[in-house]
Amino acid sequence: MNNIQITTIGILIPFFGTTLGSAFVFLLKNKMTVFIEKILLGFAAGVMIAASIWSLLIPAINMAEEQGKTAWVPATLGFSIGIISLMYLDRKVGNIEEARCKKNNQTLVEKVKSTSMLVLAVTLHNIPEGMAVGVVFAGLIIGSAGITIAGAFSLAIGIAIQNIPEGAIISMPLKSDGISKPKAFMSGVLSGIVEPIGAVLTVLLTEVVVPILPYLLSFAAGAMMYVVTSELVPEMREGEKANIGTVGLTLGFIIMMILDVALG
Repeated sequence: MNNIQITTIGILIPFFGTTLGSAFVFLLKNKMTVFIEKILLGFAAGVMIAASIWSLLIPAINMAEEQGKTAWVPATLGFSIGIISLMYLDRKVGNIEEARCKKNNQTLVEKVKSTSMLVLAVTLHNIPEGMAVGVVFAGLIIGSAGITIAGAFSLAIGIAIQNIPEGAIISMPLKSDGISKPKAFMSGVLSGIVEPIGAVLTVLLTEVVVPILPYLLSFAAGAMMYVVTSELVPEMREGEKANIGTVGLTLGFIIMMILDVALG
């Protein structure tokens, strides 16, 4: 396969993960069991942590060295900006939710259950993930970013795994609220469509982004780490069977590390 075919497959993999997770609405009668939810959340967190290190930060450092930059500067700046950007987006979404709750005389819990805000929250987090995939495949195309095919696909598969519970978390509650299965499924699917769109735009701008690629790789790593620390880990540790999530995190981290190091 040529680079175009490889890249096309790679940028679609995370979207398939969201679609698969959304399809749970057709497979499960009610909702995911606590065990399945915890193991998936933990596994996704472990995969994303390992992918941030071996598929994003280390290639960013290596590429910065090749470009004659101080290796740690792009990694530090990009990683920090990635976290700050997602923190800002989260705060904005929270403010919008709170304002609409007051306007409509609803509680925050009731509002979060609405279709539009639920999809928006997940969609916002999918933007940097799509960019992350686009960035690594852009690096693969130029052939000088220290990114291998195995590393690029490891990241794409890791994000896809993380997207499975996200798709299910959207479609399953919507079904419980009385929305039809097809509509609940499509809501989950549409929340992930921004990933391939963002990835394609990033790849098309490969030549433009080459000089700042170390910063973009690190930005994507920071954005993913924010999702892990602010959402996945707190959710997997909340309530009962918290240790199941820790087991999932360990497995996800080890598997992604092996994929990146052994195959890369």
